Amino acid sequence: MTLREKVGQLNQRMYGWDAYRRRPDGEFELTEALYEETDRFEGLGALYGLLRADAWSGVDHSTGADAEAGPALADLVQRHVRGRSRLGIPALFVEEVPHGLMALDGTVLPVNLTVGATWDPDLYERAAAHAAAELRARGGHLALVSALDIARDPRWGRTEECFGEDPYLAARLTEALVRGMQGGVEAQGSFSSDKAPVVLKHFAGQGATVGGRNSAESELGPRELHEIHLPAARAGVRAGAAAVMAAYNEVDGLPCSANSTLLNGLLRDRWGFEGLVVADGLAVDRLARITGDKVSAGALALNSGIDLSLWDEGFTHLEEAVERGLVAESTVDAAVSRVLTLKFRLGLFELPGTTPQLPPPSPDEGRSLSTALARTAVTLLHNKAGALPIRPSAVSRIAVLGPHSATTAHQLGDYTAPQRPGTGTSVLAGLRLLAPPGTDIRHAQGCTLTGDDLTRIPEAVAVATASDLAVLVLGGSSARTPDTEFDANGAARTTVSEMTCGEGADLADLRLGRAQHALLDAVTATGTPTVVVLVQGRPHAVPEAAEHAAALLTAWYPGPWGGDAIAEILLGHTAPTGRLPVSVPRSAAQLPVYYNHKDTEYGSYVDQDAEPLYSFGHGLTYTTFEYGVPRLTGEGQTCCEVEVTNTGERAGRSVVQLYVRRLRTPVWPRTLELRGFQSVDLDPGERRTVTFALGDDQLAQVGVDLETGVLPGSVEIRVAESARGALGAVPVVLS
Repeated sequence: MTLREKVGQLNQRMYGWDAYRRRPDGEFELTEALYEETDRFEGLGALYGLLRADAWSGVDHSTGADAEAGPALADLVQRHVRGRSRLGIPALFVEEVPHGLMALDGTVLPVNLTVGATWDPDLYERAAAHAAAELRARGGHLALVSALDIARDPRWGRTEECFGEDPYLAARLTEALVRGMQGGVEAQGSFSSDKAPVVLKHFAGQGATVGGRNSAESELGPRELHEIHLPAARAGVRAGAAAVMAAYNEVDGLPCSANSTLLNGLLRDRWGFEGLVVADGLAVDRLARITGDKVSAGALALNSGIDLSLWDEGFTHLEEAVERGLVAESTVDAAVSRVLTLKFRLGLFELPGTTPQLPPPSPDEGRSLSTALARTAVTLLHNKAGALPIRPSAVSRIAVLGPHSATTAHQLGDYTAPQRPGTGTSVLAGLRLLAPPGTDIRHAQGCTLTGDDLTRIPEAVAVATASDLAVLVLGGSSARTPDTEFDANGAARTTVSEMTCGEGADLADLRLGRAQHALLDAVTATGTPTVVVLVQGRPHAVPEAAEHAAALLTAWYPGPWGGDAIAEILLGHTAPTGRLPVSVPRSAAQLPVYYNHKDTEYGSYVDQDAEPLYSFGHGLTYTTFEYGVPRLTGEGQTCCEVEVTNTGERAGRSVVQLYVRRLRTPVWPRTLELRGFQSVDLDPGERRTVTFALGDDQLAQVGVDLETGVLPGSVEIRVAESARGALGAVPVVLS
């Protein structure tokens, strides 16, 4: 290959939606922009977002490729790319798959925070496999999926993209993601035609940016980085992840895209990662702030371990950087070899285009998996006097209220393609569909999601007063509209009226809008028992709901069919099984409130309680459980057993959580560390022994030298239903 051809393989300069246009007859044609890009480097390394559809790209059902047309469009572009390449090198088609394929007619899954609330890696693995099959059936190749960000500050708009605040939980779900999307690798290292190599985002520390502000710096010491923000990445690498994406943030003065210690020293040399490292959008060009120009910025990123850029100009000048001696051609060769290796593993050189070899997966299967995730994630935070499940004998009139009650638009989360009319189920529609015949279900919106308009609250109060039960659906929204102004990397620059979450929508305060709080106060003041359901992409501070509502649930962003899942829980068709993947603060002034802080005697606040409203791991169901005292078993005390009994009158699921508390240790410990969890389904009166292995995954810690291993010392093993419960649980000591 010529140097020019090599440089072309490292560039992902175009927005995919600029590569084609849809003619009036519905057929697609390629654009001059694509011709110019492929001529520039005699081919194309990768193309981002050919199938992407959303408010930023401007692609919708009238201009983009749906499930039927997508494969033909991908084939058209690929044939052109290979025809312009002297060596017939195909392009990688890179797509966003943050919670399902972000394309027209792609299955929308619940967001990662919702997945974290399931505590169910096996279910998530099946959903990830479905998303991969959809991507490959459309002609896409490489899936961009957030997995590595740890939610340490819920003010951050991208909290919804995190599995939670805990590294162990995130690591287990990241493994499930890689297994589901990539599957078992064959002897030759190739990917099955229904599997997709995954790019794990974002490496590393992006979930701890200062003030919860997007792309801000992360003030992380090396120990915090290794203990909290790297375990999920290491788990993904061990599971065989094909690629990782370097994060925007800097850590101790070094932007991740320019951090050779992180990308070369740790990721490649210490962890043995042999895959692709991708830059986040325009992150390479940002380095010109410290290098002085984009040529040297590109050289710095490549030398630091970046293989493939995204929309940057800097990598287009790598030929000049080699000529100026800023980067060695051998470094270019190493990156190109990794790009080409992935293309060979995908079998792209054997295909004339990208027409898929397998039919697309069933849309019904996708809906079933999406709904199952939503159902498993719904978390019951409190339930006073058994207000739930709704009993038909006591409740015949239900008021369904709130800005989220009759819409699916706010259930979807950020990075979601336009939905066809009629897709999905709102809470109102779900209750009307599933409630017993004769149930009188009345609706009033009461207020909008944001703003100060209180004029519709009296209507909601009247409906609630005339009902036996009120279901009040409140929360936030990440919905983008064509009115949203976007940065060049797709982050929201200015938010539209109802957008309170997602990339670029960070909050200083975690309270709901004024109108929502006024509606909550007015409805609960009627005396009608009120069940509050929160649909949200971050844990909002709602102490008023905790105090005044008869029951409080969070469904996070449950996806299009979340209304079905929520209605099933409310009506008792199934019991809630979700557990909190993050701690819920009383106010933003408390932050941080994550459970796994250092084991120091924190002082309390004078003006409010220092404890979170609800702790990590918390979640109720429609029965009760009793845990026995844990005991060590096995030769060398390699297992921990605990008996769990359903002491209630209904069947239910308990998520049994194992925490360690270090007693003697060479480094200062954290209060608690989650190191195991199992779900157990029990009938009334049933008792079962739950066994945890006590291996490296449970006992290892980061040592003084920042290496991870089992160190001398002693630990307490505590088993409970939440982190707060673990603090009061009877421990067993392992020396």
